[in-house]
Amino acid sequence: MKKIEVVAAVIKKEDKIFITKRSYGEFIDMWEFPGGKVEAGETQEEALIREIKEELELDINNLNYLTTVKYDYPNFHLTMHCFICEICGGKLSLNAHNDVKWVSLEELPHQNWIPADVQVVEEILNKYNN
Repeated sequence: MKKIEVVAAVIKKEDKIFITKRSYGEFIDMWEFPGGKVEAGETQEEALIREIKEELELDINNLNYLTTVKYDYPNFHLTMHCFICEICGGKLSLNAHNDVKWVSLEELPHQNWIPADVQVVEEILNKYNN
């Protein structure tokens, strides 16, 4: 089975989390945490900073590791490293998504999530609701 390693940003501002809606592929119109593939020679943090710049034209900082999710899709095995971070610059542009929104912790579990991201939601709620 093909293996894919990605990084994802849990962008936080006060008590809100930034989420993005897929604009393409099998999971079109489902919510996800933005990010993408780790390229050869990149650290996970470098990959995430690059991916958020490419996808959203935003700059992020204060990256703090949250969790690694391993999920088996029918066609590939996903390993997704997730980091809590903040926006520190840039101007939002939707280059890979068709919508974005800020949601509260209470609203987080009630979105139509891409399957692997459900585990990330659980980790966020465990971290901030304890």
